Amino acid sequence: MPNSNAPRVAYRNARLLDPASGLDQRGDLLTEGAKIADFGPSLFADGVPEGIEVVDLQGQCLAPGLVDMRVLIGEPGEEEKDTIKSASRAAVAGGITAVVLLPNTDPVTDEVASLEFIARRAREVRLVKVFAYAAATRGTEGNEITEMGLLSRAGAVAFTDGTKAIASAKAMRRALSYARTFDKLIVQHPEEPSLASGGMMNSGERATRLGLVGIPREAEIIMIERDLRLLELSGGRLHFAHVSTGESVDLIRRAKARGLKVTCDTAPHYFALTETDVGDYRTFAKVSPPLRGEMDRRAIVEGLADGTIDAIASDHTPQDQDQKRLPFAQAACGVIGLETLFPLTLELVHKGAMPLLKALACVTVKPAELLGLPLGRIAKGAPADLIAFDLDVPWKVDVAAFKSKSKNSPFEDRPVQGRPLRTVVDGRTVWQFEG
Repeated sequence: MPNSNAPRVAYRNARLLDPASGLDQRGDLLTEGAKIADFGPSLFADGVPEGIEVVDLQGQCLAPGLVDMRVLIGEPGEEEKDTIKSASRAAVAGGITAVVLLPNTDPVTDEVASLEFIARRAREVRLVKVFAYAAATRGTEGNEITEMGLLSRAGAVAFTDGTKAIASAKAMRRALSYARTFDKLIVQHPEEPSLASGGMMNSGERATRLGLVGIPREAEIIMIERDLRLLELSGGRLHFAHVSTGESVDLIRRAKARGLKVTCDTAPHYFALTETDVGDYRTFAKVSPPLRGEMDRRAIVEGLADGTIDAIASDHTPQDQDQKRLPFAQAACGVIGLETLFPLTLELVHKGAMPLLKALACVTVKPAELLGLPLGRIAKGAPADLIAFDLDVPWKVDVAAFKSKSKNSPFEDRPVQGRPLRTVVDGRTVWQFEG
């Protein structure tokens, strides 16, 4: 039954976009409390009833809020980098209504108490919806499998060692088998550690010229080949995070064709940047896996366009000044991404690489479905998690204005097109653009 006391908001004159159903039409949308009550082109043909707040979007787009499936923050343990509060503020400013946190904190998220801490902090902040991965192995050390059953019941949406690869084939096989019992995804950082150890950027001529130790593409490719074999052996569901090479995409494409339950995501820096953006030792372009060459960048775009790559995640990895303003060899890996995920995804649309609904699916319904979250859709009764945005407005990335505590972005001053105007979580406007 509708709750007559729940606040109701009518979003009028919107371009309604729902990647899950293919909806793209002019119309209105009504939220009632935390849910979408109704929507359509003739919803308020006879006018808006009294008692309903009206938001006139004047033809701007209204879509499901973004679901960012790969976010690292510093809380607990390194709060100077980012906290749940600062990351939540950054997320809603980027049109993100749900984030999934990696377990690489201090302490590691490998116990029920850690999941309870995250849930409690998210309730206190009350901005973005916060979900969490649990570690696949204790301490993310790659040896003993965590108590996946207990962690699943406590709210873990999937299992991963986050920024670390599960290097042991035996541990990966056990993780896949155990997670299968609970129908949970295993998320792998696909980088063979012994090949990547000591590396600083993509192997090749540029690394040699800069005098930097390279990380070969094969470090990623070999790990994906191995884990696909283990998936065939063990069953389960396997997801590769932030794929960065064309051959990785080919391997996953062929595995999907064979019927394996494998999925993958990439991050904007792997389709928007290349190794040339390292320039003269730009530490803000030091990431893991490293930025690749132009052919790999194009292959990532092709993988997104043909659906081999299922989702786009920000791969938000905040690092403070002390860890980035160092010689390249000593600088930490990672870039912030919560406030650039959306405009960089729209670059694919504006450059003709993907249609709008397909690009939006990669940051809404697809990551939600991968993790079993009932989010990312415009549908009656669905959560009222929404983003209103201007598809075409040009602007330049201004990192100083970002809400994240850390400012390690390689996209400073990049011209982009399209930006969020309003972010709604559970029917509440939690952020509005003030320009």
